[in-house]
Amino acid sequence: MEKTFSVRTNSHDQMIDITSGLSSWLRENQLTNGIVIVSSMHTTAGITVNENADPDVKTDFLRRLDEVYPWNHPKDLHMEGNTAAHLKTSTVGHAQTLILSDGKLILGTWQGVYFCEFDGPRNRKYHVKVIAD
Repeated sequence: MEKTFSVRTNSHDQMIDITSGLSSWLRENQLTNGIVIVSSMHTTAGITVNENADPDVKTDFLRRLDEVYPWNHPKDLHMEGNTAAHLKTSTVGHAQTLILSDGKLILGTWQGVYFCEFDGPRNRKYHVKVIAD
C-alpha cells in the first residue's frame, strides 16, 4: 500500500510534524505490521525523526543548520541560489524507514516524524510506502 501526501509549507525553513497524519492513514487502511518508508519528493526538503515535545528543538535544529549551511554563501555557483537547501536536505536525508507493529509506528516517547522544508514556502509532496509482513 502506498500514497502520496501533499503539504503546504509557510516559511523558508520549517519542520512540520507529520506523525499523526501518517498514523491516521495507517489506521484507516488497517495496516498493522511491516516497514513504512516516508520519502520527500524534493531535493530541497527532507524527512527526519526528532523530538516532538519541545518546540524549541525545531527552532534550534533549523538555526544550527543555517549556521553550518548559510544562505547565499559568496562562493556558491548554483544559479537558483539555494545550495544551502540542497546541502540541508542531503544532511537530513530525503527519507526515513519506520517500523509498524500492531498498527502503531514504533517511535520513542518524544519522537515524531517531520517533513523538513529548506526552500519554501512551497507546495510539497512526500510519498509513503508500506511493506507489510
